Amino acid sequence: MPLLIRNGRVVTADSEFTGDIYCEDETITRLGLGLEAPPGTEIIDAMGKLVFPGFIDPHTHIYLPFMGTHAKDDYLTGTKAALMGGTTTIFEMICPPRGMSALEGYETWRAQAEGGACCDYAYHMGVTRFQDGTAEELREIVRNGNASFKVFLAYKGAFGIHDTELYHTLKLARELGVITAAHCENETLVAERSQELLAAGVTGPEGHYLSRPPRVEAEGVHHLCTFAELTGAAVYCVHTSCAEALQEAAAARLRGVNVSVETLIQYLLIDKTWAERPAFEGMKYVMSPPLREASNQPVLWQAVRSGLVSTVATDHAPFDFHRQKIALGKNDFTKIPNGIPAIEDRVNLLYTHGVKRGRLDLQTFVAAASTNAAKLFGLFPRKGTIAPGADADLVIYDPDHRGTITAAAQTQNLDYNAFEGWEIEGRPRVVTVRGRIVVRDGAFIGELGRGRRLKREPSHG
Repeated sequence: MPLLIRNGRVVTADSEFTGDIYCEDETITRLGLGLEAPPGTEIIDAMGKLVFPGFIDPHTHIYLPFMGTHAKDDYLTGTKAALMGGTTTIFEMICPPRGMSALEGYETWRAQAEGGACCDYAYHMGVTRFQDGTAEELREIVRNGNASFKVFLAYKGAFGIHDTELYHTLKLARELGVITAAHCENETLVAERSQELLAAGVTGPEGHYLSRPPRVEAEGVHHLCTFAELTGAAVYCVHTSCAEALQEAAAARLRGVNVSVETLIQYLLIDKTWAERPAFEGMKYVMSPPLREASNQPVLWQAVRSGLVSTVATDHAPFDFHRQKIALGKNDFTKIPNGIPAIEDRVNLLYTHGVKRGRLDLQTFVAAASTNAAKLFGLFPRKGTIAPGADADLVIYDPDHRGTITAAAQTQNLDYNAFEGWEIEGRPRVVTVRGRIVVRDGAFIGELGRGRRLKREPSHG
């Protein structure tokens, strides 16, 4: 059924107008004022509402075997939660263990998503080892429509790669024209400091921060950028949390390194004291890199405003508080499953604390939460904008909505919400994926499993 959205305040990363959007055959076909539509068209009056391009989360873990357990969401619950928050496309990190080949990992993650995803999705292909045969496997994965790699400079013995593997991964990425996302922490420093802390009797979640202070992350960014500089590869620093790491990325960019930066909604809003809460509460907020001193937050906001930080993501990693974080990590902080859930709340929190608080204008908000990810990862202008020919992924946003985040009302499949009790000022009223309404007035009404894997062409040659 065709769809006509009338009288909305249409906002993209570089423009704004009040008018109409007409969609048919899954795409936007016309923009204008007073558009006419044939009989049978569904018409939505968006007067007083903002209309954004569908939001893109460039960093999620829906399926994640990790630290002796599995993330709680699956592609049904995780992508429904994304849509409830206005995110219509996700990038999932494929993270095969070192004993698994790249192709085996790729097929394992694909099997988890097919038939279950409710929003569109793409992959960052994790390179967790590089040996004979790996290059040809990665070439095949790129030919199959994947245009980004992911490497870990942390998690020694699990996902982490050594320097020879990093060098050959980036050389191949440069040859193929794909961008490489990277978790930047020095794995040796983390491992050695963790053992020293445990030996000294530090077992609680406060030890997690002490094991990987800001300089450990900054050294990881410096390390990655040195390899990128010498191979000519395009790189993307995921979940950047602190001023020291930002300074290393900025310095590399000034040298001509093709480096882009991501931060997470949690680093903009909460600090390390949340991970120091008593009675195991701090375990809810253990993530890597860890939450930082509050003084980093204005630095990160400014970096989003200036464009040094391109994207605001989630690193959505849903592990139960009671059955996983406490059960596994109560006697050893190194065994607390890392990460928090945020896929459902990212957009509303960024709008509330960014736009409503005057930290971001609407165009920067759209760029950081949608458009820049589409451009970096080979989806623009199909995704991330409102223009004829783009997929009809749209969010009709109610800026007058007032609500409270609670675990009891969330779609994410776990027993807590990291932002429990936080007020929001705005939420999606209607969300569409390729022209079909999937969320209306806080309820999911979409078709289960309609999400599509997005094939991309390398764009960093």
